[in-house]
Amino acid sequence: MNETSQLLSFSPASTALQPEDLYGIFMQAPAMMCVFKGPDHVFAFVNPPYQALVGDRPLLGKPIAEAMPELEGQPIFGLLDRVYQTGEPFHAHEMQVRLYHDNSNQNLGENYYNFVYQATHDLSGQIDGVLVFAYEVTAQVQARQETEKLNLELQTLNQQLETRVQERTQEVLEARADALREWERLQDLFMQALSPICILDGPQLVYQLVNPAYQQAFPGRELQGKPLLEAMPELKTSELPAILENVYQTGQTFVAQEFPVQIARFAEGPLEEMYWNITYQARYNRQGQIDGIMVFASEVADQVHARLAAEGSAQQLRLVTDALPVLISYIDQEEKYQFTNKSYETWFPLKAEDLLGRKVQDVVGKHSYQNVKQYIDRALTGERLDFEATMPYREGFTRHISTSYVPDIQEGEVKGFFALVTDITHQKEARLAVEESEKQAKALAQELEQTNEDLRHTNQQLTHINVDLDNFIYTASHDLKGPILNIDGLLTALLEDLPPDSLAPVQVQQTVELMQKSVQRFKRTIEHLTEITKLQKENRPSTTSVQLQEVFNDTLLDLDQAVKEAQAQVIAEGIAGVTFQFSEKSLRSIVYNLLSNAIKYASPERPPVVRLRYRQTSEHHLLSVQDNGLGMNLQRNHQLFGMFQRLHDHVEGSGIGLYMVKRMIDNAGGRIEVESEPGKGSTFTVFLPR
Repeated sequence: MNETSQLLSFSPASTALQPEDLYGIFMQAPAMMCVFKGPDHVFAFVNPPYQALVGDRPLLGKPIAEAMPELEGQPIFGLLDRVYQTGEPFHAHEMQVRLYHDNSNQNLGENYYNFVYQATHDLSGQIDGVLVFAYEVTAQVQARQETEKLNLELQTLNQQLETRVQERTQEVLEARADALREWERLQDLFMQALSPICILDGPQLVYQLVNPAYQQAFPGRELQGKPLLEAMPELKTSELPAILENVYQTGQTFVAQEFPVQIARFAEGPLEEMYWNITYQARYNRQGQIDGIMVFASEVADQVHARLAAEGSAQQLRLVTDALPVLISYIDQEEKYQFTNKSYETWFPLKAEDLLGRKVQDVVGKHSYQNVKQYIDRALTGERLDFEATMPYREGFTRHISTSYVPDIQEGEVKGFFALVTDITHQKEARLAVEESEKQAKALAQELEQTNEDLRHTNQQLTHINVDLDNFIYTASHDLKGPILNIDGLLTALLEDLPPDSLAPVQVQQTVELMQKSVQRFKRTIEHLTEITKLQKENRPSTTSVQLQEVFNDTLLDLDQAVKEAQAQVIAEGIAGVTFQFSEKSLRSIVYNLLSNAIKYASPERPPVVRLRYRQTSEHHLLSVQDNGLGMNLQRNHQLFGMFQRLHDHVEGSGIGLYMVKRMIDNAGGRIEVESEPGKGSTFTVFLPR
């Protein structure tokens, strides 16, 4: 048995590959294939798709540098040298190659290709050439049309070859020996291909040839010599049988990207959802009749899953940014918006998506742009910035803003920057109003000092107001740095749900950190300052009929997260059906602050138990909140109800809650008492007048 017959030693069944069949396979393959020989890369074999790439320019027997001189200065020659010298295959994905597609040296084409360079070896194991498998991916439709055209050319060529065989039998017989040796090489190259390839023979689609890459995708499954649906019965309910039948009957090539298939990798194994890029190409015999199907495939499940995960993360991030009351955008090196969240629509008369591609100056206006131009220039050089500015966006619409610019630096190059813009107009105006009120109060105090004794009482009241104003100014300057506390829970939930790899980029971490820091200050400070201002103005707030049970239930809903985290037990006694006249808003605030403090200052040594009790006397409604927490040293009782005064510093708090509680109770004509023992707990009792 000679070497050729050994390589082609299939069983003498109808499915055995003959040299003519193997040549036809390579000549009909939709991929561009060629074989280079020697260090100069001389064309030794070229299939029609590869020849069609350069028109009618002669290739066979010529070095590639001579046949395709326009490749000079492109990576192709260097890549071929590296594969020939090292034996390591090279895979290219969507590489741009500039070629003349005819011999006129005009209209240099710029197309993209996926290709594999793989070293070939002689019988002694030495590298003697390079095998090329290539696909043009510039346009799938053009590729399909080109394949159909090549099929017609191949049919014509087969007919011409058959005629020539009849006319020149002796010449063919002499060439047959040379051809057989080439068939051996081609079959070897076919089996060495890195992409999964198989040939399905006859109308039953019997696996006639399965290369190792195809078999590796289904380890342990017996494929060779079996009909497709017998080897893989799970495909019977899929679309594939109908698709293959159409290719076999019509000869129309089927090409699909990311095609989903439910299939088992192992015999009787569990079904998996796989994704494939596949090409089904009809195979023709020497009479021009379809006698099988060639399958070229590549599994892309990892890429599909990664893309779907990224799209899901991007959608979640979009939902969060659109929910924030902060203007968030991304600006590129050309000072154009590439991303804007929904908050931009509240400031500018455009949809967020309509802002994309517009320059900053065209959106914010000339005057506002001049106020931030210096910061934009610095951010685009890679500097991280935090600043405040006044922005006259248009007539009647001026905003004071607090802004952070975070550069987007990739591989040492600044691509653009993220912008977070917070509206601080109300805080700015409030601060200015407070400063003006302070000036007026001081001026009035100076005038009152010169009046008679009858006005001294008024002067004392103004002094008290001035002290409150000082505290208010301290609060404004100390805490008004940014908003967003009201969406802290949304941010926390998102960060728990997002895949870890979507949070890995430094820019994302910086953006999240900015959001979280703003969240920690914004709403808490605004609400406290608002409540303090109202308390100072409303000594006798309006009252209504309040149901204590309803107030307690609503407060528990507000504290639900804190109760769960602390694993606290909150018990109400004697509140069912209790109704009395009081300010509903004030009562809610009193109950909320006392219960939340009882949970917050729980002892680490035992589960927290908090009891709300109600009883009444002839003069008062009595509400008491008892806990088993840390307790307090009441020798420092003078600090307990002071503004910004705290007896425990190990947990988060502003020191404003009990101050507000006492002011509300005082304004209503009541009082509050405290009993406490360190390590055992505290009881706050509120006396409200009947």
